[in-house]
Amino acid sequence: MLEHDLIFDWNRVQGAFDYTSVKGVELNDETLRDGLQSPSVTDPPIQDKLRLLHLMAELGIASADIGLPGAGPRAVRDVEALAREIAEQRLPVRPNCAARTVLADVTPIAEVSQRTGIAIEASTFIGSSPIRQYAEDWTLDRMLRASEEAVGFAIREGLPVMYVTEDTTRAAPETLKALYGTAIRCGARRICLADTVGHATPNGVRQLMRFIKAEIVAPSGEAIKIDWHGHRDRGLAVPNALAAIEEGASQVHGTALGVGERCGNTEMDLLLVNLKLLGLHDWDLSKLPEYIELVAQALDVPVPYNWPVFGDDAFRTGTGVHAAAIIKAEAKGDAWLADRIYSGVPAGLFGLGQRIEISPMSGVSNVRYWLTHQGYGADDGLCNHVFAAAKQSDHTLSDAEVHQLCTEYGSGGS
Repeated sequence: MLEHDLIFDWNRVQGAFDYTSVKGVELNDETLRDGLQSPSVTDPPIQDKLRLLHLMAELGIASADIGLPGAGPRAVRDVEALAREIAEQRLPVRPNCAARTVLADVTPIAEVSQRTGIAIEASTFIGSSPIRQYAEDWTLDRMLRASEEAVGFAIREGLPVMYVTEDTTRAAPETLKALYGTAIRCGARRICLADTVGHATPNGVRQLMRFIKAEIVAPSGEAIKIDWHGHRDRGLAVPNALAAIEEGASQVHGTALGVGERCGNTEMDLLLVNLKLLGLHDWDLSKLPEYIELVAQALDVPVPYNWPVFGDDAFRTGTGVHAAAIIKAEAKGDAWLADRIYSGVPAGLFGLGQRIEISPMSGVSNVRYWLTHQGYGADDGLCNHVFAAAKQSDHTLSDAEVHQLCTEYGSGGS
């Protein structure tokens, strides 16, 4: 049968969004800035940051936030090393740095840019919601003056500017018009909508994006790019990012494993997976497991066993019905079929594979498959010995436990 005859895709029925209409959406990796703001992670050594930067380039990630140099000497040192690596190795990654809308934060970005000879986008940010204004005792006039000064200074220093309104998803329309309008008049050519506290739903994202395009970008008459920066507080970060893409965002932000403030940011790894499956990211993603492993090790972040695609259980089954279906698919000599019969995400696209193990829920087919692939053959006595032990167990047997059972059987333990 043809592949399209084997899966009816309700994601693509009439009325669904046509992702083939999306052109050139890019990704901005925030792992080395917003990700490191998580109170539970370790700020890794520069060697790990440099390796991560190379992996971003290999995965087709277009830009990276390489730090907030206004935070202090160590931040400046690492930002400069990362910027220099991009310049000297000619990595296809555009660097940007976060900065409050104050000269003290923008100045070190300009200095690093001058020392390394590479343009670094200044991601100047300022709180925009009424709750933030009230807590900070900020007037809109003060916020506009700060924005004008910081953006204007960055432009005069030759830096491209991404102007970010924090808490955009809880900000008043007239405030957003004033802030973004000022930044655009001062030279910002990229604006970022930030769901700083993870407040938005996909519908909220759509309404905000439509407002920004119609009421701010279009009247400006400038070629303004719109970024989306989301957080995970309601568990809606990836759906929100997809909604932003559907509404015309040119770039979306994320961090590896979703690390970041509180519950973290949009999961960059899952964004890559979804964009690949939607046909929006035409890059080889076989290095994605290495990207995840490096971040987990370097930032000291454990990967949950049930994390999509990259958790230990993602392509692992000990259930008899599931395993039997995979084994039958393999018996047809069809790797495409075997990788999809019980998986909505094809493991092979990401350098991974299906794993059949032995548990109390297993059938004999699990045992025969495991023994055959481990070189033991499919002796009925050995199969029955391992199968009986599995049925008495309260957990999925480890490889070491099954090897031990095989040794026992060979020693007369049956």
